[in-house]
Amino acid sequence: MTDNSYGAPGAPPLPTISFDSPWMWLASGWQDLWRAPGVSLAYGAFFAAVGCLLTVGLYMLGAWYAVLPLAAGFMLLGPLMAVGLYEISRRHAAGETVNVVGALAAWRRNPSAIFFSGLGLALVFLLWIRIATLLFAVFYGTRDFQIGSFIAERFFAADTIIFLALGFGIGGVLATIVFSVTAITFPMIVDKRCAAIEAGVMSVRVVAHNWRVLSLWAALITVFSVAGLACFFVGLIVVLPLVGHASWHAYRELTGADRGAENE
Repeated sequence: MTDNSYGAPGAPPLPTISFDSPWMWLASGWQDLWRAPGVSLAYGAFFAAVGCLLTVGLYMLGAWYAVLPLAAGFMLLGPLMAVGLYEISRRHAAGETVNVVGALAAWRRNPSAIFFSGLGLALVFLLWIRIATLLFAVFYGTRDFQIGSFIAERFFAADTIIFLALGFGIGGVLATIVFSVTAITFPMIVDKRCAAIEAGVMSVRVVAHNWRVLSLWAALITVFSVAGLACFFVGLIVVLPLVGHASWHAYRELTGADRGAENE
């Protein structure tokens, strides 16, 4: 059944959190990672391998210029990719068995909501890839660049700076929208089995209520994700589980779920 407690009249107000909280979420996420390291690291390794294979494939096809927008888009899909990690953290908290099968089957807890929320993220991802491709075509047309000469000759050119500024600007707007709508959406869907729209609205409310602290949290996620991607996706083996588990604890504190559990 769908749990509508967060949208019900007279629901408790959202908690106001401190700037210490993101660091505590990371600490809790780190503890979750090492409570079942084989499961969490295997989960991260799977997506790291997917990223590596896609990168190698693009390079072999001569589409190396698509690697950067693909990596950025990888971060847009992060909340969906981490669904199994939320389930692992949920099971840790509930004292349930944690294994790879349970993590991969997390979608079964709320398949329709995960599908529609994931579909929304996929559409944003495709929109971003399309925009990045169009920007490259507008600035560089069909010229055949070699990756070495492009970086050496063009990276600091005037039109390249404009190209990068537009790319980062548009990508930043899309990332902000995605973060606002999905900051707690997927953990809430896994935990409460609520509707996708309910979780999305709750996420926007949470971000608006604690936007200063969550701006720091978004920046930390970006820094960790970039660090993981910069190591040819290998860093994602640790970064994805760490951020995924931490995001579960963020959801619990941001919605007051931990407070409710303590009062039961």
